[in-house]
Amino acid sequence: MNVKKPSLLILMFFVFAFSYAQQKRRLIWSDEFNYVGLPDSTKWDYEHGYIRNEEKQYYTRKRKQNIWVHDGMLEIKAIKEPFSNEDYQKGSNSWKTADSLVQYTSASINTLGKASWKYGRIEVRAKLPKGAGVWPAIWMMGVNRPGVNWPRCGEIDVMEFVGHDSSHVYGTIHYAKEDGFSHSSSGNKIEVSHPYNDFHIYALEWNKNEMRIFYDDALYHTFNIKSINPGAVKSFRKPFYLLLNLALGGEWGGKIDDNNLPQSFMVDYVRVYR
Repeated sequence: MNVKKPSLLILMFFVFAFSYAQQKRRLIWSDEFNYVGLPDSTKWDYEHGYIRNEEKQYYTRKRKQNIWVHDGMLEIKAIKEPFSNEDYQKGSNSWKTADSLVQYTSASINTLGKASWKYGRIEVRAKLPKGAGVWPAIWMMGVNRPGVNWPRCGEIDVMEFVGHDSSHVYGTIHYAKEDGFSHSSSGNKIEVSHPYNDFHIYALEWNKNEMRIFYDDALYHTFNIKSINPGAVKSFRKPFYLLLNLALGGEWGGKIDDNNLPQSFMVDYVRVYR
């Protein structure tokens, strides 16, 4: 049988197309978690204590029971256990400092001061925890947060999941209104099937004009940066850092099922492409 060989022109086209695709998406930062121990200290730092949203977990620092890299994955574990609150203040009425013992521990890591990005694709392959009260998140805030505070720094929630709504994951962008103090948001959710049974890819694609949020290959939210007030636009045209955490309860996480704990947020890799 006489089979025609592909022409040189066609071969050159495919070589060019492959090369162009590689140039369009270039890996510039990653953690593949191919080691054993605490998260790489050159890439990650920790939040510590009670942080936000009146959540019930107390974030520990460099504690193997709550965060550990093994078997090629990062594990963030939420546990029901008594644990000493280092910020305890006798007589305090604050939810952060009123109790000498906390009832739940977990971990939250971030790249602030170690790595940040303006534009690109942020991609995380992860398996979520399950059950009432869990609230894992993959998200980003502006590196100027310590100076200008939230919401003026901007926030990008690449993935949020709450156990009491096990059929959806959420992607949301938060930004300051013109007064610089109150905030607005733009987000959406996608119906999913048991995201805690397997690994899925959660990704953000971000350029000067828009953000796009994905669950695996499904694009489910697009945000037009130019549609918001000028001050907020500027907040999304500067570097952001990445956070990974597993919260419990709080303003959105809701009631915790203690019988469901411990639960783990498993991360296979984090990759950032230019």
